[in-house]
Amino acid sequence: MRIAQLAPLAESVPPKLYGGTERVVAWLVDELVKLGHDVTLFASGDSRTTGKLHAVWPRALRLGRRGADPSAACTMLMEAIAKRARDFDVIHAHIDWLHLPLLSRLGVPFLTTMHGRLDLPGLPDVVRQFPDASFVSISDHQRLPLPDAKWSGTIQHGLPSELLRPFHEEGSYLAFLGRLTADKGPEDAIRIARAARMPLRIAAKIPRAETAYFKKHLEPQIDGETIQLVGEVDDVKKQPFLGGAAALLFPIDWPEPFGLVMIEAMACGTPVIAYRSGSVPEVIEHGLTGFIVENEEQAVKAVGELGKLDRRRVRARFEQRFTARRMARQYEGRYSELVGAAAGKFDTERLEI
Repeated sequence: MRIAQLAPLAESVPPKLYGGTERVVAWLVDELVKLGHDVTLFASGDSRTTGKLHAVWPRALRLGRRGADPSAACTMLMEAIAKRARDFDVIHAHIDWLHLPLLSRLGVPFLTTMHGRLDLPGLPDVVRQFPDASFVSISDHQRLPLPDAKWSGTIQHGLPSELLRPFHEEGSYLAFLGRLTADKGPEDAIRIARAARMPLRIAAKIPRAETAYFKKHLEPQIDGETIQLVGEVDDVKKQPFLGGAAALLFPIDWPEPFGLVMIEAMACGTPVIAYRSGSVPEVIEHGLTGFIVENEEQAVKAVGELGKLDRRRVRARFEQRFTARRMARQYEGRYSELVGAAAGKFDTERLEI
């Protein structure tokens, strides 16, 4: 099939540092190419792909020129796909709602994967405007606020099986990986580590809007020894960071749509201790790939039970459930359904004429 992939422009594909959606898009494109498809990626010019890159903006917005207008970049993306839509059998968008008015009118089958939270005001109104648009969720929990959307399925994220190697030795510290925002639970992670008497290493992005939160609530607790901040990590540094950990702490306080870091840890054989929120019960298998807990007290207890888990089995479950090949195959099936439905509609319309 000839497939177009529309990526966000905030980060390159794959991202240089933080950026979950762009990383998943990169893995998906590469796997679809391996499966024999003709894939064109619409993304920033500093992206890298085994598919064909259609650069719609010179550089990713976060690392590009300060003051660049995101609306201008998005306008260029829409114009690019409008001009080339007929070159493709199917278009797959990863840019939230932006494309819906345009793609709904172009007559080319398209699919939208929602990567963010969907419990926001106004979204049901958007869904009602586009009743024929097909959506994919990345967890069953993610889609709950929008039951009226045309959901064609849930496809969980996957990453290349060879990207991260498993570590079979028991780790010597606890890890926290993600954005340093209150809803990600970094304060809980610090308290859990201290109560469990284990070092905590934090690899995280500090969003510009969260600088005050970091300075007030986190920085005073980072002593460089028991609690260490190592900053953002790329894919190369992520391997030893996650692999050397006894567990990944994931004490979230928000409806996490998926939580890519959980399967990155699993790929390293590292179990996850996570609060029961959002997609966590769909990703973590309690007592097998980690522990699902309700509060800090239970999390501290879970740290003491990590020796009961087999890191080889953690890696094995990753290979069974969360590879990029599995993800690409599932999307391939959705594309075929959309293309077949469009062809059937066309044949019906011809007969009626």
